[in-house]
Amino acid sequence: MPSDLNPDLIMNIEELREYCLKKPGVSESMPFGDDTLVFKVADKMFALLNLDGEPGVNLKADPEDVISLCETYPSVTPGYHMSKKHWVTVNLDGSVKDGLICKWIDNSYFLVAQNLTKKQKENLK
Repeated sequence: MPSDLNPDLIMNIEELREYCLKKPGVSESMPFGDDTLVFKVADKMFALLNLDGEPGVNLKADPEDVISLCETYPSVTPGYHMSKKHWVTVNLDGSVKDGLICKWIDNSYFLVAQNLTKKQKENLK
């Protein structure tokens, strides 16, 4: 977790955006319209941020973790408009601390980055 984030404060949309963009090879776009900001590594999605209505973020997760996260955290549900097996939606309502959200973002990025080609991985360095 970056040192400039207080682990007890609710991460806002701009902080989440900045956190994602600090990762190697990350780009942002809005391919689904003005209400969803998409973060990609080497053109593969790892986070989708809802900008309209209740703030939330879709993140990739291991299938076993999807079940566990949904059972443990009321603000985590199977991925909205995504594969329910591989994605979760985290409602940014303040019930999950920033440090944990950052950990889940890191994990989502890692899950996508580990499946990149050797050349794509080299370009991240």
